[in-house]
Parts: sequence; structure tokens; C-alpha cells
Amino acid sequence: MRLLSSLEINRIKVLTENSVELTLIEPTKTGLEKSIMDATGPVRIFLKNKNIHDYQFQKQGPESKILITSYLVIENELVSSVASLYKPITKKGDPRIWFKGLGAYAEANDILGLIEFQHELYVINITKLDVEHLIKSAKNNPLQELVAEIRNVSNEIAEELLLLLRKISSSGFIPAMLNADTAVGRTLETLLGININSSKKPDYKGIELKSFRDKKGNRKNLFAQVPEWNLSKLKSSGEILEAFGYEREDDFRLYCTVSTLVRNSQGLRLKMDNKINQLIENSDKEKFGDFVVWGLELLHKRLIEKHNETFWISAESKMIDGVEHFQYKKVEHTRKPIVSQFDILLEQGVITLDHLIKRDLSGKVVEKGPLFKIKPNSVGLLFPPSQKYTL
Repeated sequence: MRLLSSLEINRIKVLTENSVELTLIEPTKTGLEKSIMDATGPVRIFLKNKNIHDYQFQKQGPESKILITSYLVIENELVSSVASLYKPITKKGDPRIWFKGLGAYAEANDILGLIEFQHELYVINITKLDVEHLIKSAKNNPLQELVAEIRNVSNEIAEELLLLLRKISSSGFIPAMLNADTAVGRTLETLLGININSSKKPDYKGIELKSFRDKKGNRKNLFAQVPEWNLSKLKSSGEILEAFGYEREDDFRLYCTVSTLVRNSQGLRLKMDNKINQLIENSDKEKFGDFVVWGLELLHKRLIEKHNETFWISAESKMIDGVEHFQYKKVEHTRKPIVSQFDILLEQGVITLDHLIKRDLSGKVVEKGPLFKIKPNSVGLLFPPSQKYTL
């Protein structure tokens, strides 16, 4: 998929802020002429997660085609359509999707959003449709009505947590409980009475807490997840460190960011293989090539497990008498990640991976990641709804 324009990104943000889960697809000139589109990995996963269709169990040929009631969304009406989900006999049966009437609805390389509601599909031309205007319009319209039906409401636990955070914030600057990068989160958890542990479960009655120092440009942690070693060429963090690490002060370490867009200074880059639903880390060293693998379904599971509901809490940091102090000031509240968006944001370089591996003087290898992170101001692309509060 091509890189999204800022206008398209903003329109997707408006939808996700209104709790609308969607995936994206881009028709080509040839595809529009032949009435055919590849069902890409994100599209296949989206349809599977929504219990619409699983291409894995579909046979090749027209007799196995699945038809789903669908609609093309325009400003004043829903245009009736039908989604055809199938595997052709030719070309190894690569999964395909097509919507009746799409040739008149979209042009080549338009970005289309696919939405599921009550087991029907809705197509929104993100490139051409003024999403924000329609949702906020004083005049009723099909998109506004669809979004209103999908939108989630806040719950009692979130309101309870918000009150606690406001009470903590009203105390002003609070000394850090420890001297470390993680102090901003550990201090808040202690104040909330949360036991410090390595559990992968959310922190406060099902709500994940992500605290960070309010510095411009900081990426935000999503979750940590080691590769699937049984599928990988290298079998441990220690082997990755030996292959790509470097000396720094008293440690031998590999601290670096890896993305799908460019190779980093260690020659590392991520790549997506949507045919087998894998995220692969690749080295430009021929000896290693594709050296570790994550199944996309595993990453989706971690995302859902960690961020069903999240408070992203920013804090102002200040040194007082040589001790770091925090005042927690803002919250961004998100619910239910848009799983299909995760893959797209990886491809767009919005989500990246950080290695944090080192071997100390004792020879012990410590791995704090790999951490999957999202660029600042991009949370709204992955999580609906995005509600912001000042404490």
C-alpha cells in the first residue's frame, strides 16, 4: 500500500476516535478494469476476526465463492453492493475480494476503508469522502448514523480511575520512587496501590496504564514480545546480540530502533509477509538474512491482551534537590485496538521495534524488549475511542 496522505491519516483518526474499527485496501488501475482486488493480509485478518470469512478454509474456484451484503458509503446514501470473496483457480489461488459497483465508486490508488457492522460490510472512500464533516454535520447522513451505532460509551471503572488520577495530580510534584527510566510508571502504580510485577495483564481493574514523561517526539510503548524462536534462524536474544551488538562503556549491547521503511545503522530492517502473516526482521549481512520471525496473529493477541482499554498518562518531570519529581497532568483514554490497523501502521513505519539487549561484566544477557512502539500523536490511528482529559 502507498504511504497515506496527512488528509487520509486525519480522516482515519476521526473514525477511530469514534470507535470505528476498519481495515484499508487500495485498488489498482488494472484491478478496477478487471473487477479484482487482492485480499491483503490485513484484509484477511480483519474478515477473520469479524467472523465474516476465513480464506484459509476456502477452496479454489467460483463454486466456493462467498457473497456478503455490502454498501458503498457516499454523502447522502448507502449504495447497495455485494462483496465477493474467493480464490481463483489460476495463480495459486491467491485470495481475492471485489465489491459490486466499485469501479464507479473509486479511482486507482484511492484508499478505501472497510467496516463491519452486524455481519455486513461498508466501504468508505477515505481519499474522497469528507469524513469529519459528515460525522459532525447537523444534517443526518448514512455515515453519521453508522458511526453513532458503532460508538462505545465510557464505563464506571474508567471514571473511577480518572478521579484517582486527578487526586494524585492535585498533590503537585511527587518524588520518584526510584532512579530509572521506568520511574514515571512505577511511581504512579505505587501511588495507586498497584503491586509491581512482570504480569502481562492490564494494571488497574482491566485498564492498562502507560505513563511517560511529556517530551516532544517520544514514541509510546505498546508491548514487549520476543520472536517466535522455533520459527527463527537465531534462537535467543543472546544470539541476536552476538550477531549485531557493539561495545558501549562497560557493556556489550544492541540498543536500536528497527522499522519497515529504512535499514538502521546495524543494517537491520523489518518486513511484512502478508501471505504467511509474519513480521520478519532482516539483516543486510548475507550470513543472517531473515533471522527472526513474529507471527502477526501472536502480535495481534498481545495488542488485544495489553490494550483492551488503556490510559496513556503524561507527566511533567522536574529535578528538585537532585531528585526527579513528577506531576501527572494529562490522560488519553483508548479502548479496543483496531487490530487490522496494527499491520498497516507497521508497513507505514508508524509502529517500530526497539531492541534493548545487553551483556554486563558478569556475562549475563538482559533483554528489556523487543519493544513495539508507536510514534507520538499516532495513538488515535490504532485505538478507538481517543478521549483526552486534563487532570
